[in-house]
Amino acid sequence: MLGGVKIVELEGLGPGPFCGMLLADLGAEVTVIHRPVAADTPGAVDENLLDRGKRSIVLDLKDPADREVALALIAQADALIEGYRPGVAERLGLGPQDCHRVNQRLVYGRMTGWGQEGPLAKLAGHDLNYISRSGALWYASAAGDAPLTPPTLVGDVGGGAMYLAVGILSGVLNARSTGKGTVVDAAIVDGSAHMLALLHSMRPSGAMVTERGQSVLDGPHWNQSYLCADGGWVTVQALEPKFYAIFLEKLGLNDDEAMVKGHYDRAAWGPLKERLKPIFAAKPRAHWDALFGGTDACVAPVLSPEEAQHDPHIKARGIWQGETLAPAPAPRFDGQTRIAGAIPARGAHSAQIRAELAAKR
Repeated sequence: MLGGVKIVELEGLGPGPFCGMLLADLGAEVTVIHRPVAADTPGAVDENLLDRGKRSIVLDLKDPADREVALALIAQADALIEGYRPGVAERLGLGPQDCHRVNQRLVYGRMTGWGQEGPLAKLAGHDLNYISRSGALWYASAAGDAPLTPPTLVGDVGGGAMYLAVGILSGVLNARSTGKGTVVDAAIVDGSAHMLALLHSMRPSGAMVTERGQSVLDGPHWNQSYLCADGGWVTVQALEPKFYAIFLEKLGLNDDEAMVKGHYDRAAWGPLKERLKPIFAAKPRAHWDALFGGTDACVAPVLSPEEAQHDPHIKARGIWQGETLAPAPAPRFDGQTRIAGAIPARGAHSAQIRAELAAKR
């Protein structure tokens, strides 16, 4: 879908490279400029999954000659992905003004946690910090428990990389019609707050309130994770009455007056949750998966990524590719599952890219 779109990515951490991978998965030609020496980051490996489908060139951006190579690449690009702290790219001579001098159509995509301006703009932070300050962490976990989300998903990926991707593609479309580039300020703190719009759309009806554990999506007995006999977990989210009725019928509780009437009764949620806990704890996870499987009760097992590889539905869709737990590109077009590109070695295309640039001079 993005064939012919050229992206240059300045090596960074987390959401920037994820955005580059997403665009490469969609068919863009993404060239990542790697540093001569990889950053000393916990968990980093030589072959980075986030580099799949990209070309790699190693450049020292503090070296004037290598910076000119970077600008030559940028001159031919539709967009740039930059994830430094505010002011760093400018000091390197690769800020928006520098890049727009060689390519006025360039969409300059900036990925930060706090944004380009504001009291915290130049300070360090990570996923949890951004989403806690934006409000996006508030409803995470049960009332009384410490708010906690799956690592990176809400902030780095959701509020950061996805919004940067949308911003870049919007800018590319605008540049193609106007001939003018733009600067995309994709801040995780902004994006994660924007993602709350769906929850906040439910506030006027009273379905979502500020107090944790008292809203329809974080408090009811039918909106929980339950521990099973074997230590596994299942999730229940029987929001609509017709699904809740199926949930109760499968448990043999469809004649239980308290359960039936307690669907939207906030005062009943706590006691009914305590009644359901020993029911689920009496049987293993596989029992509940078999019981509710193929129904609209809105019950599902909590699977590890390794287990998910072998789940019939996940396997049928080819969501996990290979034994390295690499996710298939998403979304799909015309029902086709695409195979992700190979992961290049650091600097694997340096000679090729330099030769291409020399041939165009």
